[in-house]
Amino acid sequence: MAATDQGRSIVLGVDALGENDDALRWAADEAAHRGLPLRMIHVVQPSPRSMRVLGTAFQQDQVRVGRRQLHLAGRLARARHRELEVSAEIQQGAPGPVLVHVSREAAFVVLGSRSLSRIEELLSGYSITVPVSAQAHCPVVVVPQRQGEADDPPRLVVGVDGSPSSAIAFAAALELARHHGATVHAVWVWQRPRLARLDEEATLDELRRTLDGTTAGPRAENPDVAVTSEVVSGHPVRVLADESRHALAVVIGRRGSGGFTGMRLGSVPRGLLHEASCPVVTVPGAPDRS
Repeated sequence: MAATDQGRSIVLGVDALGENDDALRWAADEAAHRGLPLRMIHVVQPSPRSMRVLGTAFQQDQVRVGRRQLHLAGRLARARHRELEVSAEIQQGAPGPVLVHVSREAAFVVLGSRSLSRIEELLSGYSITVPVSAQAHCPVVVVPQRQGEADDPPRLVVGVDGSPSSAIAFAAALELARHHGATVHAVWVWQRPRLARLDEEATLDELRRTLDGTTAGPRAENPDVAVTSEVVSGHPVRVLADESRHALAVVIGRRGSGGFTGMRLGSVPRGLLHEASCPVVTVPGAPDRS
């Protein structure tokens, strides 16, 4: 267990549908790898005002469904790791703010993804992956229903662009790789300016040198983790989504604390939540000092 994990847990958001067992497996495995408890939370939303008369029955039905999903999830988690400490709880409130609040005490918050389109996400009251990823105080892992197999041995992909947030993400990727016996592939994606006249090869060479320099320190501190790196030109979301097809996870940094609507999450992390084929780990940057 890392020193920063002490006193923390892996938090799994369990919804009413319980469709994504991949998220449960990821959370249970991560808790077992780190020797941490698995804390499963189902959030019951307040009754709509239009249902005030039936509010009590509505709440009771939500609680009943939540207890059933937590029971099923707990049974699967214990079957996967018999010695795993598992707890289940129902909390009242809006799911996003509740999970952001508990993220203060978590090593990771893990959420399943239904791969909603951006319009579906906007209209869906169940979509919490973007706002929680934008606001949580710890890394958030969004796990889609996987299509295809991950590489063996496992490989983590991390987006690096020279920013402080990407440096934090790179360090988080190395730490995650140690727990999973994985390699790390650092990718710097450069978008050629449309109107500027640049020598693309010279620019890419300079970025490669910068990438090597910015990752050298953390790599030296983690000699047991094999790291490869490359600089490519293209659209960051498309390149990283393509890299995600056989990756254990894609790790990406988040600038600032993020607005709760997710508008400040950033276009790359937000795009990857829709496009990636593997879990997306969004790592918060340094706290805002404003």
